Amino acid sequence: MQDVKLWFDRNLKGDPIIWGIVIILSVISIVVVYSATGSLAFKYTGGNTEKYLIDHSIMVLTGLLVMWVAHKIPYRTFGLIGKFLLVISIPLLFFTYVFGSTVNEANRWLTIPVINKAFQPSDIAKLALIATLASLLARNQKNISDFRNAFLPMMVVIGLVCGLIGLANMSTAVLLLTTCLLLLLIGRVPVKYIMMVVLVGSLFLTTSILIGQRGSTFFSRIENFVSGDELPFQAEQSFIAISTGGITGKGPGKSEQRNTLPHPYSDFIYAIIIEEYGLVGGATVLFLYMALLFRGMRIVASSTKPFGGLLSAGLSFALVLQAMVNMAVAVGLGPITGLPLPLLSMGGTSLVFTGLSLGIILSVSRGDHQDLMENATEGNRIRKGFQTA
Repeated sequence: MQDVKLWFDRNLKGDPIIWGIVIILSVISIVVVYSATGSLAFKYTGGNTEKYLIDHSIMVLTGLLVMWVAHKIPYRTFGLIGKFLLVISIPLLFFTYVFGSTVNEANRWLTIPVINKAFQPSDIAKLALIATLASLLARNQKNISDFRNAFLPMMVVIGLVCGLIGLANMSTAVLLLTTCLLLLLIGRVPVKYIMMVVLVGSLFLTTSILIGQRGSTFFSRIENFVSGDELPFQAEQSFIAISTGGITGKGPGKSEQRNTLPHPYSDFIYAIIIEEYGLVGGATVLFLYMALLFRGMRIVASSTKPFGGLLSAGLSFALVLQAMVNMAVAVGLGPITGLPLPLLSMGGTSLVFTGLSLGIILSVSRGDHQDLMENATEGNRIRKGFQTA
C-alpha cells in the first residue's frame, strides 16, 4: 500500500482532487457509453457491443495519457505553443470550411491521412486562443488600459477565431466567445473594452451565421426553443428518458430511450445517465463538474504568476461551461446545440483535447506548488544565513 501511495506521489503531480474527479468521470463514461451504444452496435456491428466498449476505452485511456504527459510539461511552455497553434489553426479553420468532411450539413472535420482519424480544427483553435489570450493578458497587466498596444490585438484575434469557428459550428463559437469574455474580466480589462469585444464578436458571429453553413439550423433551433410551439424529436426523447429515471433510476444498462434517442452516447448522454441512475446520478455528475470548476478557480487564486492563473481559468471555464450547456440542453433549459459532454461523451480526438486541457490545468497547479516550495526553501536559507551571522 505504501508503495502504491509513493508511486502516485511521484508520478501524479498537481491538484489531487482534479485527478480524482477526472478518473471518476472517466469510469462513469466507459460504463454509460457501453450501455448507450446498444442500438448503434446492433445497427453497425451486428450486436457486438464490445467493439464500442473497447474503442471508447482506448480513447479514454489515450486522453488520460495525454493529460499525464501534459501535466509533466512546465505550463509556461504552453504560452509559446499556443501562439504557434494559433498561427496554424486560422488557415486550418478556413481550409476545413472549404474542403473539410461534411457531418450534419457542416464542414467541421479533417481526416489525418495515414491513421485515417478525423478531428475538428476548432478544438485546436480553442486551446490556442485561450493560451494566447492568457499570455497577452499576463504580459500587458501593467498597461492593460492601453487600447492600441495591449487590447486591440486581443480583440482582433478573438473576433477572427470565433468568426471562423462560427462558419460551421456556431454553438462552439458562442461558447468560446463567452469564455474569452470571462477571461478578459478576470484579466482586469476595463468594462468598456469588454463591451467592445461583445460588439465585435457579435458582428463576426452574425456574419458567420449569414454566410456560414449552419445559419438556418441555428435560427430554427432558437425559434423552436423560444416559441415552444414545436418540440424537437431529440428533446422529446430526452425528456422521456429523464422523467422515467426517478430518484434512483432504472439501473445500469436498463435504459429504454437509448434505442430511440438520437446520439444517446454523445450529445444526450446526460439524459441516459439520469434514466439509468436517476436524480442521484445526475446530481452527482453535476457536482463533479462544479467541483472541477472550483478547483480550477482555486488554482487561479493561489497562482504565483498571472499567466498560470489566467490559463487555468480559461481552460476551466471552457470545459465546465460546455458541460453546463450540454446538461441544460438535455433537461430543456436551452436550445439543442450538438455539443458533447466533456469527459463523458463518446468521442475520438475530442477526448484527447479534453485530456490536454486538463493536463495543462494540472501543470499550472504543479508549477505553482513547486514555486511555493522553492520560495519557502529560499526563505529558510536566508533566515539560517541571518542566524549564523
